[in-house]
Amino acid sequence: MRKLRSTLRDEQGVAAIEMAVALPVLVLFLWGIFQIGIAFQASAGMQHALGEGARYATICLRPTSDGVCSAATDDEIKQRIRDKAIGTGYGTFSEPSVTTPPVTDCTSCRLLSVTFTMTPNFLFFESSPITLTRQKRVYLAT
Repeated sequence: MRKLRSTLRDEQGVAAIEMAVALPVLVLFLWGIFQIGIAFQASAGMQHALGEGARYATICLRPTSDGVCSAATDDEIKQRIRDKAIGTGYGTFSEPSVTTPPVTDCTSCRLLSVTFTMTPNFLFFESSPITLTRQKRVYLAT
């Protein structure tokens, strides 16, 4: 009976058991924060690329002799967005799109859009894919 009481009061190894229970949860949280950080970085990269594409679309690239500006073509704007997209290399950026909104919205503007897709990996399971889409309306140089 005395030996049973001393065994029940013995606290050796309790810290090791607590660590064995808590460590996987802590690692999972840290890895999850890392995965969410990748999504935030991609969002910032998309905003940067769209901003650069919008800036490029608004500048006067080739002024003509009569003083009229020649704006960038849609393909040049897409290329600028592609060149300026930044991210971690984890996930995929879609092909940027440059569309013309209806004439009722604006006469000389374009709608720039890009999409990023990633599937977060939370070590023990994979989440469903996350898709981020950003758009920016830009008024062309005239």
